Amino acid sequence: MIMNSTKVAVVGSGISGAVCASNLARNGISVTLFESTRGPGGRMSQRREVAEDGKELLFDHGAPFFNANNTEVRGLVHEWEAKGLVACWREKFGCFDRVSNKFVDLEQEGLISKRYVGIPGMNSVCRALCHEPGVESKFGVSVGRLEWLEDENLWSLIGLDGQNLGQFKGVVAADKNVVSPRFTSVTGRPPPLDLSLVTELAVKLNDIPVRPCFALMIAFAEPLSSIPFKGFSIKNSEVLSWAHCDSSKPGRSTSSERWVLHSTMEYAQTIIAQTGLQKPSNATLTKVAEELFQELQSMGLNISQPLFKKAHRWYAIPLDFVDRGAAFPATSIAREEKCLWDKNKRLAICGDFCVSPDVEGAIVSGIAAASKLTDVLSCL
Repeated sequence: MIMNSTKVAVVGSGISGAVCASNLARNGISVTLFESTRGPGGRMSQRREVAEDGKELLFDHGAPFFNANNTEVRGLVHEWEAKGLVACWREKFGCFDRVSNKFVDLEQEGLISKRYVGIPGMNSVCRALCHEPGVESKFGVSVGRLEWLEDENLWSLIGLDGQNLGQFKGVVAADKNVVSPRFTSVTGRPPPLDLSLVTELAVKLNDIPVRPCFALMIAFAEPLSSIPFKGFSIKNSEVLSWAHCDSSKPGRSTSSERWVLHSTMEYAQTIIAQTGLQKPSNATLTKVAEELFQELQSMGLNISQPLFKKAHRWYAIPLDFVDRGAAFPATSIAREEKCLWDKNKRLAICGDFCVSPDVEGAIVSGIAAASKLTDVLSCL
C-alpha cells in the first residue's frame, strides 16, 4: 500500500476520471480531483430543467446507458449495483429505418447486451466515486496550466485565475480539453498541457476523435403510445441518430414522459459550420430544437406537441448502443494501451477517446491510468 502522502491530481470528473480517482485512492494515494463545472459526470451528467408549470424535469441528455462486457467493468458494475448506484434498464430497444418507416426489434435480432443506468441519474456513479475516502473533489475550479518542474520532479497546477492549485507527483488528464490541440480553436487559449512536454504523445493527441452532437430534451404530458420501444437508433436519417425515453429508466419520476433525441454528427457539423465553435446562441438552439422535433414528427409516429422542448450541444459524445451508425465511428487512439502514458513525468491521459467512444471504454481507460500510476508510484 502506498502512503497517502503521495499526491496525484486528476483533471476531469467524467466517468473515466472518477473511476481513476477512486482506484488510486483505494491504493492509498491521495487524490485531488479538479472539475471546471459545478458537478461531476461529464457526458454522464443529468440536466435539470423547469417546465412552464414550475415542475422540475430531469434528463440524462448525454450517454443514455452503458454496457459491461469487459471483465473489470463488470466487477465494478456489480459493486455499484450492490450500493444502489446503478440498475439494469429492462426495456425493449429497437431500430427505426427512415426509408421504410419501420421498426426492428434488436432483441429479437440478438443484437442487445445488458444495459445499465445510474440511479437516480446517470451521474450517480461519478458523484459517489468523487466523494470516496482519499478523494478531495474541487468543483468549479478550472485548471489553466500544468507545469512540469524538472528540478523538483513534480507537477505544478495553476488555475485559470492564476491561483496555485498545488504540486503533485502525478497527473491524470481525464478531460480531453486539457490536452487537445483543438482547445485553442474553441477558446482562443492554448490547452493547459504544453504538448511540447510530451512530444511522443502529442502525435496521438492530434488524432483525438471529435463527434459533435445536438441533444433535444422533450417532455410530454401523456405517454407516446405509438412508439413500441423505449430506446431506438435511427437509420437513414440526415438529422436524427438516436432516441430514448428517459422517464422509463428505473428510479426516475414518471410525472411526465421525458425523451432525449440525439442528432447525427453530420447535422451537428452543418450547424457548427454555420455558427462556429463558440457556445450556441439561444436562437441557434431554438432552431435546432424545432428541426430535431420536426424530424421525429415526420416519421409517422403520431407525436403530440410537447410541454417542454430544449436543445443542448455536445462537442463530442459517446453513445453506448449497438448500432452507432456512421455518425459515431469506433475510433480510438490507444486501443491496446488503454490510456496514454508518460512514465518519466508520471502523466496519464485517459478517456473514451483512448479505448472506444462509449462509457465502458471510458471506464476501462480510467482503470488503466490508475494502474499505471499506482505501479510507478509504488517504486518511488
